[in-house]
Amino acid sequence: METFFRDFEVRWSDLDVNRHLLNAAYINFMSHVRMAFLDTHNFGVKAMNSYGIGPVALHEHMYYFKEVHPHETIRVTIELSGLSANGQFFSFDHRFYKTDKSNCALGTVLGAWISLTNRKLIAPPKTLYNAISSLKKSSDFKILTKSDTRIVGINPI
Repeated sequence: METFFRDFEVRWSDLDVNRHLLNAAYINFMSHVRMAFLDTHNFGVKAMNSYGIGPVALHEHMYYFKEVHPHETIRVTIELSGLSANGQFFSFDHRFYKTDKSNCALGTVLGAWISLTNRKLIAPPKTLYNAISSLKKSSDFKILTKSDTRIVGINPI
């Protein structure tokens, strides 16, 4: 299976005070790629609304390897790094590549599906589960459990 991706040109508004790609831009590019993937599988915002569900990020991590500057084009990929048996929890790896194919960053996200009615975590409909499961899996793919959502050891006080 091929890795799903989108290409982005770095705009002035994507920069921080040091004139390289802003942290929030990395996060925005990652969420854009996730939604583009879902859109290509007929599960965009309209479909989510019809099912009364939405995605929620439990935590995101960024690892930076090389600076990205204005007017550069970057490719952002998505791979499935984890999925619970019922699809309620998911994790994705997003790799950022420059045009010379050098890997300039890695972003990871752990998330879940939430009912927009009762604001509780739920399993997604089968069509959405099947779409997510069709993603290329990372080399360290794992079946997620609820305990994986607290793996970093950070809990509410």
